[in-house]
Amino acid sequence: MTLTLYPDLPTLESDRLILRKMTLEDAPDLFEYASDPEVAQYTTWYPHQSLEDSHIFLNSVLENYQTPKGFNWGIIHKDHSKLIGTCGLVDWVQSDHYAEIGYALARPYWGQGYMPESVKAVVAFSFQETDLNRIEGRCKLPNHASARVMEKVGMKFEGILRQQMFIKGSFHDMKLYAILREDWEKLSK
Repeated sequence: MTLTLYPDLPTLESDRLILRKMTLEDAPDLFEYASDPEVAQYTTWYPHQSLEDSHIFLNSVLENYQTPKGFNWGIIHKDHSKLIGTCGLVDWVQSDHYAEIGYALARPYWGQGYMPESVKAVVAFSFQETDLNRIEGRCKLPNHASARVMEKVGMKFEGILRQQMFIKGSFHDMKLYAILREDWEKLSK
């Protein structure tokens, strides 16, 4: 099945989380973690300085729901219905059947398995409901936590892309991970 547009992004569910389409009402929860310098340390974006920054981000996410570029889910903790992060596909290259996964998580939820749980749900959806054959992920070399998330979901380390990204004023080497549809199918049995 080819995925071109997903204006009605389906809700995904895991043991502890609900991944759903984001709305402008998520701005306060988003700002709470996106303004944290430690959360933004390894991201391509600067910490949000105001609620307006969070609204700008959410408006771009809402626009992307109407395009074939990719999409983000809001990660909602089931116990308190709070937005605690995002996980989604970006830079979708339909002609080559691959996309990149990206994610961010509020610091109080680090180290508890929430991000691998989210990534597994998005990877499963992607291989079950779209024609993707490959999902890539990149992280800066010192971002060991992100590398560990990718390893936990079965992504394989493929190498280091030297000075591949210009982020926040400097070049950064990036670790490249990927999972193929056939890898996921073997893990899913």
